[in-house]
Amino acid sequence: MKEVLIRSFSGLLYISLLICSMFFEHALVIVFFIFGLICMAEFRKLIHYKSYVPFITFSILYLIFGFWPFVMKTDSGLKEATQILHVITIFVQLFLIKDLFTHKNIPLFISKRVILTTFYLSSGFVFMILISKFKEVYNPYVLLGCFILVWTNDTFAYLVGKNFGKQKLFEKVSPKKTVEGFLGGLFFSCVASYFIATFTDTFSFTKWLSLGIIIAVFGTLGDLIESKFKRQAKVKDSGVIMPGHGGLLDRLDSMIFASPYIFLFLQLFKYVS
Repeated sequence: MKEVLIRSFSGLLYISLLICSMFFEHALVIVFFIFGLICMAEFRKLIHYKSYVPFITFSILYLIFGFWPFVMKTDSGLKEATQILHVITIFVQLFLIKDLFTHKNIPLFISKRVILTTFYLSSGFVFMILISKFKEVYNPYVLLGCFILVWTNDTFAYLVGKNFGKQKLFEKVSPKKTVEGFLGGLFFSCVASYFIATFTDTFSFTKWLSLGIIIAVFGTLGDLIESKFKRQAKVKDSGVIMPGHGGLLDRLDSMIFASPYIFLFLQLFKYVS
């Protein structure tokens, strides 16, 4: 009973802090910066990278592409640079997906560690911030809706998988994940997208439905990739900052990985419309 209460309290505290910060533009930038530093510390341990350079790299990328546009209320000529960062980030993530489908460990030589901390974790936080301001006007409901879809997918993937799961999804990486769980998470994410579209003045149901599918697919891949890193490091959780939940990276891995694809969809939607 005590463990359940601790788990519930830490989860509620995390969600409350995240949601409240979304309704105060500058608070969100600060909270995500702190979250990013914590996740970087956890990720460094997973990949056995003792250098402090990733913290500097994260701070620079976040300052230039995240904090600066918010303060200046404009991209200040960063449009092309952001596009380059976007392309490199997706390219690196595609290699991580490839590594997921191999039976070998993800190679962690020094240059790979630099690439991962820069274009997997650091840029993931950059694009999370940019999602909320993809039309140069801050809208907390866009980012909040994306997080609700992530939470919906995770929750129902767990519930459906636990009660009806039979066929393993990636048994050697995450033995508890099942195909039925993945499909359950995907289905309820699509259901949640209807309510998000109905109760927020943001996008149509069709666009939120597309985001629900993107988040379910790439969020699950992000969770599996982090699971493979943890399996290589021979640890259950990325950290202990959230009692009963593990590390902060365990809670944000899906959104970190999915954010560049969410941003890509929103950019395509902006130019098409």
